[in-house]
Amino acid sequence: MANARALDKRRKSIRNIRKITRTMELIATARYKKAMDRAAAATAYTRQITAIVSRLSQAGLSVEHPLLEPRENPQRAKLLVLSSNRGLCGGYNGAILRTASERLDHLQSELEGVSLEVSGKRGISGMRFRGRTVDAEYTQFDDQPKYDEVAGIAERYLAQYIAGEIDRLDVAYTKFVSTSKQIPVIETLLPLGTLGDDEPSEAVEAGSGDYEFLPSAESILEEVVPTSFKVRLFKCFLDAAVSEQIARMVAMKSATESAGEMIKQLSMTYNRARQSQITGEIMEIIGGVEAMNN
Repeated sequence: MANARALDKRRKSIRNIRKITRTMELIATARYKKAMDRAAAATAYTRQITAIVSRLSQAGLSVEHPLLEPRENPQRAKLLVLSSNRGLCGGYNGAILRTASERLDHLQSELEGVSLEVSGKRGISGMRFRGRTVDAEYTQFDDQPKYDEVAGIAERYLAQYIAGEIDRLDVAYTKFVSTSKQIPVIETLLPLGTLGDDEPSEAVEAGSGDYEFLPSAESILEEVVPTSFKVRLFKCFLDAAVSEQIARMVAMKSATESAGEMIKQLSMTYNRARQSQITGEIMEIIGGVEAMNN
């Protein structure tokens, strides 16, 4: 049986680890709430932009824009992968890297030029480990990505698409569905497609009617379409941030509970070892007394 002192030392060590994982769980919970608030605000903003385009369509305007038109013979694509800068978040990074690798293989088999960009240190190291060439790296995004930083990346993508340097942009990220469900997905953000498709019918009906657009519906569309792309890309970053914090919160909670179970088992083993040790000491004393009496 293991030494009682070694068991007690191990039990104290696991107790210290449990304190750390519990603290990390609380921190992840607080960050999740903040990230969730920002994601909810971005969702409302995205819906309003979509509603504007829907109203433009209802006003009799033909919704046409270079960013909305698919390329007839696409040859160049770009894949952006959103991962985390830190670990200890369960299978969060592994799931998105597997999903992104499958799409990357598919794109490379169909198109001539495919470039890969990765956000997050874990994703960068993971792609390099898989033998992938990463053309651009982003490590400045954490649990609270800033819109201005994302907008700068979005503007570069827009310029490349309009100039014909890329024909398609895919974004691999973990989509937030609910607190209990986050799924790794890949969305094609360029070309944008028809912006009015995602607008709920009741919102469209509420926005129907006669409108007067100043200076013109066309000029409004020129501003709304690029902004819609930027907001959608920003929403991907926000969803990834929320999902990361949930994954870390769940992972740290599981680690805390596992540490508690280990402490419980070690305590039982320690008590048995201590009992056996005390019994042995008593037997030695009794044997010594009997030897003295004889």
